[in-house]
Amino acid sequence: MTSISSQVILHPAVSQSIKLGSTTLGRDKLYRAVQYFSRFLAWFLLSRGHKEQAAKWNALKSHLALGRKLMRIGKPVEHLQAVLRAVQAYSASETREQITTIGRQLAYFGYLTYDTIVWANAVKFITLKPDTAQKINKTSNRFWLAGILLSITHGLLKAGRLANEAKKLRSKSSEKDIGTEADRELKQRTLELARSGTRQQFIIDILDVWVPAANLGLVNLNDGILGIFGFITSVIALRQQWHVAGKK
Repeated sequence: MTSISSQVILHPAVSQSIKLGSTTLGRDKLYRAVQYFSRFLAWFLLSRGHKEQAAKWNALKSHLALGRKLMRIGKPVEHLQAVLRAVQAYSASETREQITTIGRQLAYFGYLTYDTIVWANAVKFITLKPDTAQKINKTSNRFWLAGILLSITHGLLKAGRLANEAKKLRSKSSEKDIGTEADRELKQRTLELARSGTRQQFIIDILDVWVPAANLGLVNLNDGILGIFGFITSVIALRQQWHVAGKK
């Protein structure tokens, strides 16, 4: 019995789960997945007339959303740091990617800053007039939408550049000055990993963009669709963090 318990408790998957849960980003992605699944389930139950059950899932969604806002306090500074790194990191050939990266990070800085005010008002730490709270919430969503649109633009630009680099690498594969075969394969693998990461982020952005757009009334999508979109992107992001936790 003890042996079985040890095998279960000390299983690598359990250890990896603990590592994932020990990071703020890992918890955030997990909570986000549950939050958006709850949003979908509340909509589904309500559409079937199960009001009491729907209210439970709706309450869980609301509390998780509020809790995630708390975890993100201080995160705007990370985006300011990302702006400075973007200014220093890019070469002259990647100017458009640099501009979209800086714009995206500044937009996320604005979004999370206003989102902190939304949280402070929600927990009654500060008291805002209803119309003021609504304006701040709207501004937060505008920044969020701008950040995602800039991220989509950045993804398209980066995907195009990586595709060109991969094409050039393939065209030079038979030339002697390309270096050793091992070097060429390493460059190819690096490019493929970068392209895969860019594609994943693009999928996340394409699905996530509808959430702030719906919040601003630009599109008319129900909570079921938005819940599924948010759940899918949360699972993709959670999977990425799972692999990161596995490497530690």
